[in-house]
Amino acid sequence: MQYTYIPKGTCSKQMIIDINEKDNTINSVKIIGGCPGNTVGVSKLVEGRKIQDVIKMLKGIPCGIKKTSCPDQLSKALEEIISNNV
Repeated sequence: MQYTYIPKGTCSKQMIIDINEKDNTINSVKIIGGCPGNTVGVSKLVEGRKIQDVIKMLKGIPCGIKKTSCPDQLSKALEEIISNNV
């Protein structure tokens, strides 16, 4: 199932997340906006991983002086997915 999330407090504008609902893994993530190398890298690193593992790994990561980041926002998107569907 595919989900769209609008991040808050980051340069990225949208996250499109495809989830395998059978085993709660991430099929793919596309982050629109933000630092291209970093967002593509994060997207590739989370593919195939369990949602809960990715949340633990990325939650709370800041970007410079900001209290959030694209990885942190991805963890928030995944938490929202879990709370609405699992």
